[in-house]
Amino acid sequence: MSYLKEAHKIEAASFQKIQEIIDQEHPSITFSDPFEEAVLKRVVFASADFDYLYQIKFSHDVIQKIIYVLTNKGTIFTDTTMVLGGFNKTLLEQRGVAYRCLVNEPEIFKEAKEKGITRSMAAVEYAAKVEGPKLFVFGNAPTSIFKVLDMVEEGRLDPDAVVGVPVGFVGAAESKLQLHESSIPSIAALGRKGGSTIAAAIINAILYQLGDETEDYRRCTAFGKS
Repeated sequence: MSYLKEAHKIEAASFQKIQEIIDQEHPSITFSDPFEEAVLKRVVFASADFDYLYQIKFSHDVIQKIIYVLTNKGTIFTDTTMVLGGFNKTLLEQRGVAYRCLVNEPEIFKEAKEKGITRSMAAVEYAAKVEGPKLFVFGNAPTSIFKVLDMVEEGRLDPDAVVGVPVGFVGAAESKLQLHESSIPSIAALGRKGGSTIAAAIINAILYQLGDETEDYRRCTAFGKS
């Protein structure tokens, strides 16, 4: 049986197939710019779910805000280690971008217990005190989004951007809709779908599109063409 064995060839073939399916089954889909195209296609690549072409929403020049964080040695805060684990850390470190998941740190445990809030909420409060550009990337905890929204409204937090794609049935859809309708630059996956894989895919897509990968890899993955 003949099949592809090299990872970069499998990925290139996958992106080519994604484009073919978009052309055949989703002809009304258009992309505002190469970065949004890269994000949407990589999310589909990570999930095999074309519903995301319609559910992923961009607001308030969010791509440019994320690029600012990625090019000015900012910090990415995640709600789970699964999101963190999906990042291309080599590219982040090359740019001097810090990445942190605070929910398992002892100080956050203590703060959450004392205040009677989730660790994800306590982590947002802690992150607000960190200097420099901030990007929040949430794939699991709707309470993280609600906490960001509350702190922004209270004037205690000014995030550069938020990627909000928690998956679930309690608070997930509501939190993402509120985020999308807020003044915060955001990428949100409206509805119940989402997850850590989707969150990481969004950040990686922007990193790759910035041109940090090798020339061969860029040709294979930027727009799904070999």
